[in-house]
Amino acid sequence: MHVPDGFIDAPTSAVTGVVAAAAVAVSLRGARRELDERTAPLAGLVAAFIFAVQMLNFPVAAGTSGHLLGGALAAILVGPYTGVLCVSVVLLMQSILFADGGLTALGVNITNMAIVTTVVAYAVFRLLVKVLPRGRRSITVASFAAALLSVPAAALAFTLMFAVGGTTDVSLGKVLTAMVGVHALIGLGEATITALTVGAVVAVRPDLVYGARDLRQRLRLRVNGELVDAPAAEPAPVAARSPRRIWAVGLVTSLVLAGFVSFYASASPDGLEKVAADHGIDKKAEDHAVADSPLADYGVKDVTDARLSGGLAGVIGVGVTVVAGSAVFWAVRRRRAAGPADVSPASTSGA
Repeated sequence: MHVPDGFIDAPTSAVTGVVAAAAVAVSLRGARRELDERTAPLAGLVAAFIFAVQMLNFPVAAGTSGHLLGGALAAILVGPYTGVLCVSVVLLMQSILFADGGLTALGVNITNMAIVTTVVAYAVFRLLVKVLPRGRRSITVASFAAALLSVPAAALAFTLMFAVGGTTDVSLGKVLTAMVGVHALIGLGEATITALTVGAVVAVRPDLVYGARDLRQRLRLRVNGELVDAPAAEPAPVAARSPRRIWAVGLVTSLVLAGFVSFYASASPDGLEKVAADHGIDKKAEDHAVADSPLADYGVKDVTDARLSGGLAGVIGVGVTVVAGSAVFWAVRRRRAAGPADVSPASTSGA
């Protein structure tokens, strides 16, 4: 789904760039309400994890592969506004450092892969959580369905953009059928990865999952005709409540996936690449502006061993992404701390 330069014309790319910039600005403000002292570090880790898993292309059909987009996973784990920022950080790192996704198409990619996937996924997730029985299993089921639908939604969004600003004369009906069809299959992989990851975190620390916050609402009692929060339970020991272990396990997992497991990923073109080649969308594709980057195509320049080159590039990518993402989210968190006093249940739970 990483759109290269040349697929979409300049005016349409500029418009999507404005849309992406506006969405990021809104998300920066919205993320202040979602991030607290526990979730801010997790958000940087989520970005790094998405980067790592996106390197793991899995086969979906003959000669076609797919990979995680990550919008649903990020929205459910850390919130929709923070989720948009997570995926945007990943796309920015991929475009600048790894020549994956065009620079002029960055607005297109953020709109498709960060905004559309996050908005669609979180809307579906919240709807299902409201109608399903309250419990951890429902969180996992809702995560699966939300991720499943978010991928073809992004494919549909790309098709609409191509209809407005495509640089080649191709039958839109064929493009739509091919894009939605193959990305519906990719959505199954996205849904499986998302549900497994969310389910694993919910099973260990549901309080760290934004989408599971309804599971940890405090009991309210009626006192003298008014509803008040019941006294909080005694806090667990610090060692048991600290998210540092989860953060460390998540970072190590990301490094292993990007640095080692990625070598065994499918080498087949992903859904967009396959559709573009089959239908001539790529006739006017342009070389990436940083195609000569030392990390272009997820390999370290001048390292001849393919396994070592790809592994080092993956490790570097995870490291850069977690640092960049954490810096953004800590800055947002500091802005929240500097603003009006936060009186949300999350901020007063330790009082």
